[in-house]
Amino acid sequence: MQSEKNKIALITGANTGVGFQIAKALVEHNYIVYVGARNPAKGREAVSKLGENAKPLVLDVTKVETIQAAAAELEKEHGHLDLLVNNAGISNAGSRKGTMEEMLAAQMPSVASISEIKKVWNTNVFGALAVTQAFLPLLHKASAPRIVNVSSGLGSLTLNQDHSNPYRKAFDAVYGASKAAMNAITVSLANELEGTKIKINAVSPGFAATALNNFQGTDTVEEGSKEPIRVALDESGITGQFTGPNQEVYPW
Repeated sequence: MQSEKNKIALITGANTGVGFQIAKALVEHNYIVYVGARNPAKGREAVSKLGENAKPLVLDVTKVETIQAAAAELEKEHGHLDLLVNNAGISNAGSRKGTMEEMLAAQMPSVASISEIKKVWNTNVFGALAVTQAFLPLLHKASAPRIVNVSSGLGSLTLNQDHSNPYRKAFDAVYGASKAAMNAITVSLANELEGTKIKINAVSPGFAATALNNFQGTDTVEEGSKEPIRVALDESGITGQFTGPNQEVYPW
């Protein structure tokens, strides 16, 4: 049941995958969860599985008008936002089909399509920042506001320089570099917001089988969601941290 004590959360790209699992966990912890989705029908379908504390919200992070409308709706209904999870993300432009390995080969910096880089970064980087900027005023009005950016271990520049890292060859100019850029914005925001109530952290689900990798990941989406869920629920006041599975602290 809803009450005045329910915390308010917004998750982008929450109709499927890791975003849906985070939404499910937050509902179970008595949050009112706004399920951000580009497709209204898919958003409603997700909400039907989550229960009465889940609310559909049309939100395309690449379209400023939907971001502004979403912010206005939450302002009107609640006047604040306790938790923003920037989860929406794409790994490619969707114009090609193939295995994860084939898609990755086409995204190496020597051959990557500039138009594809722009499309992926428009969602993963610029979209996440646009949403954050729009909801900062509502976050400032909460008692213990947090921002969680769902990133990837591929976004760690330090790990990609480590020759013992078996995944370093997968650091591409399209998806991997977009997550490095997202991490950079996370650090920038953490620095800017020092001294405010707002805490911001990045988290990697690990190599979970989702649409991002053609469902070729080695972990289930439930396993991959454990750390994002933990970070989303964490009100300890930690900020400016990047973690992955099993609460491992990743270097930026």
